[in-house]
Amino acid sequence: MTHPDLHSYQKQLLQQRDDLRARLNQLRGGEPSRALASAAHFSGHEDPQAQANTERDLELALDEHETAELRRIDGALQRAALGTYGRCIACGTTIPEARLRATPDAERCIDCQSALEDA
Repeated sequence: MTHPDLHSYQKQLLQQRDDLRARLNQLRGGEPSRALASAAHFSGHEDPQAQANTERDLELALDEHETAELRRIDGALQRAALGTYGRCIACGTTIPEARLRATPDAERCIDCQSALEDA
């Protein structure tokens, strides 16, 4: 991958990481989190214990999803630092530019990602 392209992807990944960290901080106790906003939206439709359980489950699911996304972004930044960014971690082929533009944290080519998801 050419140096200007790599720099562009790194910049995009760093911005995504900053945005994600801000969302995680909010989810974990900043201004009203998405989980609390969602729970408030549905308040009055469930008993208090069920509402608390729903809120907790939603918060845990969001946290898990966003933590996994953060790991993928950090992995992409690490591959960039090691000089392996843009290469499939499974087969070593070059990941197409279109895929990297759409998903800059992609670690596999389409074929290897599809095979992983089908397994």
